[in-house]
Amino acid sequence: MKRISLLLLSLLAVTVYAIDYDFPKQEIRAVWLTTIYGLDWPTRPATNEREQIRQKQELCTILDRLKEANFNTIFVQARLRGDVIYSSKIEPASNVFSGKYGSLPGYDPLAYAIEECHKRGMECHAFFVTFPVGSEKAVKEQGAYSVVKRKPNLCLKHDDHWYLDPGIPETTDYILSLVKEIVTNYDIDGIQFDYIRYPDKAKNFPDNKSYAKYGKGKKLADWRRENINRLVGRIHDWVKKEKPWVQVSSCPLGKYSRIAERPDATWTAYEDAYQDPKAWLQAGKQDMIVPMMYYKQKDFYPFVNNWKEQAKQRNMVAGLGVYRLSKQEGDWNLSEIINQISYIRQQGVNGCAFFRARFVVDDEKGIYSELKNNYFKYPAQLPPLTWLNNELKPEAPPEILVTREHNLLRLSWPDDGTNRHTYTVYYSLTDSIDTTKAQSILATGLRKNEIFLPVDISKEKGYTFSVTTSNRYRIESTPSYETYYYLSEYEK
Repeated sequence: MKRISLLLLSLLAVTVYAIDYDFPKQEIRAVWLTTIYGLDWPTRPATNEREQIRQKQELCTILDRLKEANFNTIFVQARLRGDVIYSSKIEPASNVFSGKYGSLPGYDPLAYAIEECHKRGMECHAFFVTFPVGSEKAVKEQGAYSVVKRKPNLCLKHDDHWYLDPGIPETTDYILSLVKEIVTNYDIDGIQFDYIRYPDKAKNFPDNKSYAKYGKGKKLADWRRENINRLVGRIHDWVKKEKPWVQVSSCPLGKYSRIAERPDATWTAYEDAYQDPKAWLQAGKQDMIVPMMYYKQKDFYPFVNNWKEQAKQRNMVAGLGVYRLSKQEGDWNLSEIINQISYIRQQGVNGCAFFRARFVVDDEKGIYSELKNNYFKYPAQLPPLTWLNNELKPEAPPEILVTREHNLLRLSWPDDGTNRHTYTVYYSLTDSIDTTKAQSILATGLRKNEIFLPVDISKEKGYTFSVTTSNRYRIESTPSYETYYYLSEYEK
């Protein structure tokens, strides 16, 4: 039985047409859910069935809390540092879930995360640490499982950490093999690449041999960028051939390049990390770009506009450093993050993603409360992926059937049974619905064709309901016929 959350129920206590902030009807509201070191999930390994249940409940608690604040996207860390959180034939399962490399905790954490996100009407994207494969200590702990041991020709040591060498063509093959495992075997909505760049102090990265062998007279900086460009292109092209609705995205450094407003900018994607997201976007190899904009003031605002210009018709989502609110991580004032959210909305950015989930759900300096009660007060649909498939709109269900079951209203509608669609339910406390407004959305991203709405039967009230269908590319149908239901103490 699917029930509407308490947050959504509270919307029914006020009229949809009250004077209110002009909330976006479509917006990406994401968090990065990190699994490395158990930072967000899990808090500790599970070594028995009881601990497995606790571990699963930890995730459900996080997702429930995010859903109550109308988040709609989870970036879950599926690959850490040469280890993964799913059933892989290529790399070992991480020790954070079971306490032992190579062993899952009695369930598949990625499959479980996807299932639980979808139950809550949220998308789940697998985020993937690309080139780093662990510290010297971690490589020793992984032993024979480590890619450093299995494929030493692909790996280089730099500053006491190991990395896959982007300059070796076989590195692209290896990373693509991991992508194929996830996309083929899991019902993910997207795959996202973190650390898809050369490491810190990249000028000292020891890739002399691969540069000499494959550089072909190119400048080192250009060659390095082309190595990453090649990987991005091959991943995108394979994914679109296999499952074209799966989104391919990345989270580059927050400052693309030195721009007129900040000619002295440091630690930029293009100059310092050899990332060229502009080239990826221009070539159509990204569906979404999520730059990690964990900065203040002059290192934030000018670059928002710069990224938006690069993204064009693709989704640009600003990565916000909510962890900076912590006293140990920067001790920012809450107003810094709130002002950034306001600014990106004013500039027409497609949404924001918060690093990390734990700082949001723990309400660091009141950020969760501010989002839930104000900025994310109403649900938001995810923007349509028109460049992937601008096909004809799906058919809308004919109408919503409303039946009373004691103190619940059951809203149901026909379903085609293909599991290819999601639904958005609209409502009004008048006799018509304005489906252009976020305030009219009761629930969205639904994967089942019914919901149950608790109601106060002691108060007579009229409701109008409508529903739309969206396909895997988020193309929305026209609304169904409106259904009016008058609630009274006596069941009809």
